Amino acid sequence: MKLFGTDGVRGQAGSFLDAMTVMKLAMAAGIFFRKNSYTNKILVGKDTRRSGYMIENALVSGLTAVGYDVIQIGPMPTPAIAFLTESMRCDAGIMISASHNPFEDNGIKFFDHNGNKLGLDCEKAIEELFFDEEAIIQAQKTGKEIGASKRIDDVIGRYIVSIKSSFPKDLTLSGLRIVLDCANGAAYKVAPTILEELGAEVFTINAKPNGFNINELSGAMYPENVAKVVKEVRADIGLALDGDADRLVIIDENGDTVDGDKLLGALCVYLSSKGLLKGEACVATVMSNKALEDYLDSFDLKLNRTDVGDKNVLVNMKENHINFGGEQSGHVIFSDVSKTGDGLATALQVLAYVLESGKKASEALNKFELYPQVLKNIKVNEKIPLDKIEGLKELQAEIKSKGMRDLIRYSGTENKLRVLIEGRDKKLVNEYMDKLIEFLTKKL
Repeated sequence: MKLFGTDGVRGQAGSFLDAMTVMKLAMAAGIFFRKNSYTNKILVGKDTRRSGYMIENALVSGLTAVGYDVIQIGPMPTPAIAFLTESMRCDAGIMISASHNPFEDNGIKFFDHNGNKLGLDCEKAIEELFFDEEAIIQAQKTGKEIGASKRIDDVIGRYIVSIKSSFPKDLTLSGLRIVLDCANGAAYKVAPTILEELGAEVFTINAKPNGFNINELSGAMYPENVAKVVKEVRADIGLALDGDADRLVIIDENGDTVDGDKLLGALCVYLSSKGLLKGEACVATVMSNKALEDYLDSFDLKLNRTDVGDKNVLVNMKENHINFGGEQSGHVIFSDVSKTGDGLATALQVLAYVLESGKKASEALNKFELYPQVLKNIKVNEKIPLDKIEGLKELQAEIKSKGMRDLIRYSGTENKLRVLIEGRDKKLVNEYMDKLIEFLTKKL
């Protein structure tokens, strides 16, 4: 059984992610983190899913069993866990969340003592310890060596101060009408507080979690809810977070959703104009539209592409000393502000940019047109290596010769092949998509 996926351990709570599995995983993580222990403390936070109680208690049991002291801080955004882990000098941080997934799922994300997500090598080491029964048995403590736990409820203030400090001190949100969708998730308290303290008139929706309604027809996955309220109250902008608030979708004053690539482009140029963009580059994934690349190029800015996943974006940013990047899905990373994607930090940067531009959100955030892009999925029984499919390279070369870009990759969690083609000519894009799908269907 493989535990770790693209973003920690995630699955159906009570089934794949049951109490025994979580407790054993906590023991394995405790063994791993103790190798470089500084304070013998691990921070644990969660979103608002009912299963969070079960998983939190199982984590605490496993960690204290191997001698760790645990600090529990309750519902907080994922990026807050990254920040507080470093701020409170913990050996590690753990976030219990399945992000934008429905409430039936849950997940566990690990952060090191610097607040950074664990790399693949660290995850592999924890996974190996999980399956090492002897190591698990030997690591369990007795007597005075058993760990303790305590709950702290006032750390929300530290995170609020940290995020507010990223907003320019010469600006205020006074006079700005904002619709905020908290997805009944982890930011239901902190998000409205930050915006209101900066002076905004905030219309908050979906901020009454009951354990089962996280992401339910709400948040970043359903921006149409915010769009409706934006138009009803004539707001200046709408903000839609996901369940753990590491993702943000922007809705302009007309109720239109701002494309994630357009958002990355506008913010990248904005940071560069203020002398705040390191490396004169932005990092995005292979899914980002080529129009973003061409737009940045017009400002002599570079676009670095990575595989899908904000973790891959972060790795590239660190390797190339770049402080800005993200995914078109709404995970945006300002590494000078947050260790990971932070929906609230992104929101404040967007609001600062719109205010300084003196323009409405619809104009400020739509600086270029996207190229036609088509994405289709093919169900497969077997994931045959792409380089073993005879004739595929030749067809891809033909697509490139027509001025288009293609991306073909297997899903990491499903038996599907994902196929993407984009280019300036929509008719040609559709023509070659049909040709590519027919070719792959016959081969697979």
